[in-house]
Amino acid sequence: MTETLLALVPEYGALLLGLATYLSCLAVPLPSSLLMLAAGAFIASGDLAAAPVALAALGGAVAGDQTGYALGRWIGAPLRARLTRRPATAHLVAQAESRLHAAATPAVFLTRWLFSALGPYVNLLAGAARLPHARFTLAATGGEAVWVTAYTGAGYTFADQIEALAQAASALGGALAAGLVALLLGRVLWRALRQA
Repeated sequence: MTETLLALVPEYGALLLGLATYLSCLAVPLPSSLLMLAAGAFIASGDLAAAPVALAALGGAVAGDQTGYALGRWIGAPLRARLTRRPATAHLVAQAESRLHAAATPAVFLTRWLFSALGPYVNLLAGAARLPHARFTLAATGGEAVWVTAYTGAGYTFADQIEALAQAASALGGALAAGLVALLLGRVLWRALRQA
């Protein structure tokens, strides 16, 4: 599927990138970062124009984030009501929401580009936890701008080495996301052991 999508980049350019970034922000497994790298290479060769590609990729990503946030708001309220019926889980939900609100801006910003595999889930959690919409939007848009700029810029700069760059970016992104999840789980485990 990746090869088919890459072959469509020079033909559908901005439209394809907008759709791919939108869907990837909803956890649909599409190689949107790889598509942006390829688009950057096609910009370097003169086959695509930079502004429409960047605007479409950014617009799709921001729209995907907003959709995920709205879905979190929609499904989050009934789920939260169900979880808070019991006092023990109500306390845990309140703690989780408090921590999310305290670290929301950097969490949303960093999960757009550095820990992008976690981004769709953070969108849902932010909506479910009723993170202020303006705060979410500002952090998400800033992070998406970094993501789009970094990947299309890298594709433009390293157009002749795009395959090696794509493999390195994919491996690094996966390792960073796995490391963050391991760190968070370790922290939870450490706290549980200290309280036991």
